[in-house]
Amino acid sequence: MFTIYSRCAHSLSFATVEAEEISGSRPAEVLNLVQGKWVGSSNWNTIADPLNGDSFIKVAEVDETGIQPFIKSLSSCPKHGVHNPFKAPERYLMYGDISTKAAHMLSLPKVSDFFTKLIQRVSPKSYQQAFGEVYVTQKFLENFCGDQVRFLARSFGVPGNHLGQQSHGFRWPYGPVAIITPFNFPLEIPVLQLMGALYMGNKPVLKVDSKVSIVMEQMLRLLHTCGLPAEDVDFINSDGKTMNRLLLEANPRMTLFTGSSRVADKLAVDLKGRVKLEDAGFDWKILGPDVHQEDYIAWVCDQDAYACSGQKCSAQSLLFMHENWSKTSLLSKLKDLAERRKLEDLTIGPVLTCTTGMMLEHKNKLLEIPGSKLLFGGSPLENHSIPPIYGAIKPTAVYVPLEEIMKDKNFDLVTKEIFGPFQVITDYKNSQLSVVLDAVERMHNHLTAAVVSNDPLFLQEVVGNSVNGTTYAGLRARTTGAPQNHWFGPAGDARGAGIGTPEAIKLVWSCHREVIYDFGPVPKDWKTPQST
Repeated sequence: MFTIYSRCAHSLSFATVEAEEISGSRPAEVLNLVQGKWVGSSNWNTIADPLNGDSFIKVAEVDETGIQPFIKSLSSCPKHGVHNPFKAPERYLMYGDISTKAAHMLSLPKVSDFFTKLIQRVSPKSYQQAFGEVYVTQKFLENFCGDQVRFLARSFGVPGNHLGQQSHGFRWPYGPVAIITPFNFPLEIPVLQLMGALYMGNKPVLKVDSKVSIVMEQMLRLLHTCGLPAEDVDFINSDGKTMNRLLLEANPRMTLFTGSSRVADKLAVDLKGRVKLEDAGFDWKILGPDVHQEDYIAWVCDQDAYACSGQKCSAQSLLFMHENWSKTSLLSKLKDLAERRKLEDLTIGPVLTCTTGMMLEHKNKLLEIPGSKLLFGGSPLENHSIPPIYGAIKPTAVYVPLEEIMKDKNFDLVTKEIFGPFQVITDYKNSQLSVVLDAVERMHNHLTAAVVSNDPLFLQEVVGNSVNGTTYAGLRARTTGAPQNHWFGPAGDARGAGIGTPEAIKLVWSCHREVIYDFGPVPKDWKTPQST
């Protein structure tokens, strides 16, 4: 049985928690939102503080007996959506206004600091990394102020075959939809996908990983103060089994899933292909033959591999160094940069989906490959209170020879994604570029990539023979840090989702509808023709 809640505000008008006061002695609570009301649950899941193991957040999780209100709410939305170009078009303007107000709110130092510190509490990362997430979200909202939401629904017309006939293409909502997002970006991913769904006229139910869902709960409260109708979004906390049951029974017309490939593939089958996916990323970087700006390249490599403790779907997982780079001090610089990272400022921290043992076991398996060696790291963090359900290792790099990587018995092991501060490094000769390109062709996930070179012919060769959906090319190429101003998403998969841009929103959250107007007049000399 649900309990309806109304909680007093804290120092921010929308907030129901103080980010820095959440602790085992002062646990926060996270509620669900359904049919316009915040509700609790008879089942409270306690979340362990990733830094010390205390039970510091209580999440009202819905079980399979409690999903009917969510099913009813989704079912109330027709397939033609809450709004579309022919229905309630004033809502496009309303969402432009909501975006304007929300962008302003997030630009306020007190509000951005609140969300930055709240992200740090549940998904520990440095202040700058957490703030970057808030900044990108705020800039995204700025991008869709004013008329920009209705511009997403821009139609086109084509002249017909005779007087009075015209065909018009429209972007049409799906109606009831679902959004499932992971722990590593508790604000940016759910806000960008949620708002995209709403802009196009859909009614979403949103599920964020319970470990971090408090961030989005607070953001929804902010959006309500900015004019978001409470009935427009449902927000559910549950385990995976319950969410799967909700999807099967509510039958949303489209589900956006960001997370592991295993769950993504299951959902694609369960939901009969009505999905868009941004799943695992085993992301590569190729350093080309031209050596420039060694210190800068080393710094970017360190950021790509180890910022957020490597817990980015875009994190650098495999670094291919041209032999010219092998002759530099790049590896020693990488080691020095990695060893600067410390738990005190969360430039290294807990890994929320891999235990320490799992990561060290993977390291040991790699070191059994002939010619492999530990470059740095490879041991647990020291002097910490991170609970054993999470991982805690030093930033780690293992060298594996290219010819060994390419062997069938090794390839799957080397290209296994470890969602933590872990990368494989190898090198290649001029004559082996084709082998490197064979390696990237054999990989299963094609999210981000970087080709670090200012040699146009080299760039042309690599980009022309690869597929990753978000590829950075040039001296300053990186794999991580995607802002709001360009597409981010995988390629090479018909199910692939994008995020952040008008193109991504239209692809993921709308479909094409053609309306053919044919008013006449019928020619004066028309006669009934012979049957055909």
